[in-house]
Amino acid sequence: MKIGILCALDRELEPFLPHIQNSKTSEKAMLTFYEGQIYDMDVVAVRFGVCKTNAAIAAQIAIDTYGVDLIINAGTAGGMDETVELFETVIGTEIAHHDVHEQILTEHHPWMSSAYFTPDETLLALSKKAAAQLGPSHKLRYGRMVTGESFIDEAGRAEINAQFGPLTVDMETAGAAQVCYVNEVPFIAIRTVTDTAKHSGVDNFEKNCAAAAALSKDVTLALLEEIKNHSPIQ
Repeated sequence: MKIGILCALDRELEPFLPHIQNSKTSEKAMLTFYEGQIYDMDVVAVRFGVCKTNAAIAAQIAIDTYGVDLIINAGTAGGMDETVELFETVIGTEIAHHDVHEQILTEHHPWMSSAYFTPDETLLALSKKAAAQLGPSHKLRYGRMVTGESFIDEAGRAEINAQFGPLTVDMETAGAAQVCYVNEVPFIAIRTVTDTAKHSGVDNFEKNCAAAAALSKDVTLALLEEIKNHSPIQ
């Protein structure tokens, strides 16, 4: 089994790099991929940059060139629901493009039954086992994530909340989820909150990004350990 770890930013990828044993790098499509092992499992990790298109590029390369069997999108996100707190880690149970009309996905390729992508059920179950092993410093929630091509501060927040009711928003997850959907590759997203309605704006994101990324890394590593201890995901 080979596991893909996809991160948008250097600050999201960097916490993983010390954990990759026998690391080697290669380049494809102007991206640097790190191959090695975590917990004796083969992994390939990449920082792909901001936006859905870049996430999709990285996911397709991870599948086609590096032969990954599942993909984890790890990193940070903005909190949308008013109950979401800074540094909570959200694991997506439903993932949607908030800036793509549902009919584009249901009446055209990939002819989905709804606008929502869902994580692999086995990965989701293993993430709950992993969550039970983490200490009180890690607050986890499960729920809806949405993705779009803009940083959501105050502008647009009310409209997105009214239409989708998400816990978080980011600029990449749905792009990677869509690639995994059409390739039938298991997918899960793990995102830790850097900014909220009460603590909004780019300044809060910048201030909290490194700490949030470290928390997302911890949850992801706990999931990897659960994957190692259970039967391979088919």
